[in-house]
Amino acid sequence: MFRPVCPYIIDIEASGLGSNSYPIEIGLALEPGQHYCTLIKPVDRWVHWDSQAESIHKISRENIIKNGHLVIEVALELNRRLANKTVYSDAWGLDNSWVVELYAAAGVDKTFTVSSLEMILTEQQIDLWRETRDAVVSDLKVERHRASNDAWIIQETYIRTRALTS
Repeated sequence: MFRPVCPYIIDIEASGLGSNSYPIEIGLALEPGQHYCTLIKPVDRWVHWDSQAESIHKISRENIIKNGHLVIEVALELNRRLANKTVYSDAWGLDNSWVVELYAAAGVDKTFTVSSLEMILTEQQIDLWRETRDAVVSDLKVERHRASNDAWIIQETYIRTRALTS
């Protein structure tokens, strides 16, 4: 099994968790020290809003309407940064569905693959994950439940657990 030293990680904050939800913020952890994050302006058909989700990620609908980028801009930028690469998610079922929704709304073909983080984790890494993630959160001192911060936390946890088990 191929196990990257520093995998690209994607994390998405959304309007909720149900089938009517849509992406509102996408964050990437790329090469060490390189991060990307953007808010996404909802398209007209994206109307569902879960106030409980907002209380977790602290991103208001007004904020994404005012400061979000158009779906076409976000889709093209993700294609530019991730072309022909695999990006990993710790919540593949949700994140992948929101990536699909973004690209459908943009009318653009995706040029990268989203895969489950579990595909590159060993059992030993999984055993160390929670404790290591807690240490990473403490060390990085970043706000949780914002997409690029969460992607960075996941990436750093992967790197540390890989080092501990190699």
